[in-house]
Amino acid sequence: MSESKVIRAIQLKCPCCGEVSMFENPRTYSFQKMGNVKSHCSHCGANLKPETGFYFGAAYVNWALTVALWVSVLVALKVFDAFGWIQFGFLTHPVTFLTTGVAMTIILFPYIFRLSRSMWAAMFVK
Repeated sequence: MSESKVIRAIQLKCPCCGEVSMFENPRTYSFQKMGNVKSHCSHCGANLKPETGFYFGAAYVNWALTVALWVSVLVALKVFDAFGWIQFGFLTHPVTFLTTGVAMTIILFPYIFRLSRSMWAAMFVK
């Protein structure tokens, strides 16, 4: 993917023109029609639903993003513990890791869900 396609994917915009949101409801944390993708871009006319079930593949991207989130939570807790920025010995405890990971996953779920669809479209929509 080119740099401009990556930026468009992160912004959840049309992968072709980058002008309008590719989702029916442009607000990320509104749960009404959260995953509904427009059939065509209103600006450039790109087909955002090339075939039935096109976005099932985005589950693989979602899985990879979730794994990256959990790894970053683990690294952040290790860094906090190693540099002594927080003077508690429980930062690397498994319960702390699981609690922080689950909390971050719940908080970031709507964005990661949409980002995975946006990245999938950026890879395959011409």
